[in-house]
Amino acid sequence: ENVLSQIRSFECSQKHAVLVPVAALGVGGMLVYWLRSRNKIKTLEMGNGWWGSGERPLKGKEDESIRPFKIETSDKEIEDLHWRLDRFRYTPHLEGAAFHYGFNSSYLQKVVAYWRNQFDWRKQVEVLNKYPHYHTTIEGIDIHFIHVKPPYVPHGRAVQPLLMVHGWPGSFYEFYKIIPLLTEPARHGLTEGDVVFEVICPSIPGYGFSEAPHQKGFDSIAAARIFHKLMNRLGFREYYVQGGDWGSRICTNMAQMLPQSVKGLHVNLVFVNKQGLGRLISIMLGAYAPWLVGLSREDARRIYPFMQKNVYDIIRESGYLHIQGTKPDTAGCGLNDSPVGLAAYILEKFSTWTDKSFLHKDDGGLESKYSLDELLTNVMIYWVTSSIVPSMRFYKENFSKDPDLTLHNRVAVHVPTGIAAYPQEIVHTPRAWAKDVYKNIITYSYMPRGGHFAAFEEPKLLAQDIMQFVRKVEQL
Repeated sequence: ENVLSQIRSFECSQKHAVLVPVAALGVGGMLVYWLRSRNKIKTLEMGNGWWGSGERPLKGKEDESIRPFKIETSDKEIEDLHWRLDRFRYTPHLEGAAFHYGFNSSYLQKVVAYWRNQFDWRKQVEVLNKYPHYHTTIEGIDIHFIHVKPPYVPHGRAVQPLLMVHGWPGSFYEFYKIIPLLTEPARHGLTEGDVVFEVICPSIPGYGFSEAPHQKGFDSIAAARIFHKLMNRLGFREYYVQGGDWGSRICTNMAQMLPQSVKGLHVNLVFVNKQGLGRLISIMLGAYAPWLVGLSREDARRIYPFMQKNVYDIIRESGYLHIQGTKPDTAGCGLNDSPVGLAAYILEKFSTWTDKSFLHKDDGGLESKYSLDELLTNVMIYWVTSSIVPSMRFYKENFSKDPDLTLHNRVAVHVPTGIAAYPQEIVHTPRAWAKDVYKNIITYSYMPRGGHFAAFEEPKLLAQDIMQFVRKVEQL
């Protein structure tokens, strides 16, 4: 019995000798897994989509060819436009109204007269075609883009691919003045040591020469996925992305979706709308002691008086947003049928979104920043493609899923980020607030002048800021 008890005691001690390290390994493994999962970067699900007409084909691979595309016009197209312009029904404006009621109808008469008698669409088509255009089919629809490579690359200098995404009511044409600054910086007086870019500017599906989605649900995540596929199809594995307005949202989604592909994100509008006690305290204290809540004096100057700049001004400027976020097709019918109505609707945004003080000018200050040829070319891109309605639907598709545009902010942006804050932007987001979402801000610039349409209005300022940002990212 004594021998048997010794044997049992030995067996028990052997079991403990095995169980203890096994248990330790198990607990250690769980701890390592917890720590790794805790530090793992959360990303947006990439998913997949089909936006073509009808059901997705069960068999057959999508045509992935890159096809050259050229913008064309015709006598019939121009004659139809002139016929409609000649029948413009004019409503007298209210005396002293300036742009407070929307587009001043007296100034609109001048714009229409120029459009009818002096604007040369054929010449502007030539201007549009000066850069190479392409089409490629992604997820069932034709995606339009321009792709501009630098004509000369100094020895030893790397060429950085840069995707630039427009917003509403803009188009790829917004980037025509900044493209040569980015592809040929030395020739345009920018520092010789700057990086050189090859620039890709797509049209958001439903805008301009990109086919409109035929199915419901096309939002900024779908656009982000399509643009990743576009860049991969062009042979890029890593690239920079830049945008304002919807372009900012789409590019941010691209960084949240595939951070390993986005070398850097540069935006000139930040969608951050955090609510809660902390933000309320920040707003209240910021008016008296901005430094106490991480705000600079310039932040305070741009934010306050808070109710005026962040409530009343936004309510005044966002009527279109409610229409487009709910029933875009109804208002879109009139805009798609009337070139004058379309011009008034679009160009009014180029007035007050460029400079809030233009509200008080009879001509909306439009020609102080842009030429009528530039403004009408952008309008014509919407007109000849009948794209105003699908461009407006983009609001409904996004707002129906995310009413205050904050849902995606739960996924932080960890890629290097540059922010250009323009003083006349519709809303100002301080760096301290932007950090709630953008966790790796490399540059944050208080731009000296400019508004919502940065590339169109102040191309040199934006180009310099993009270059400064990319240079710092490349040095990391």
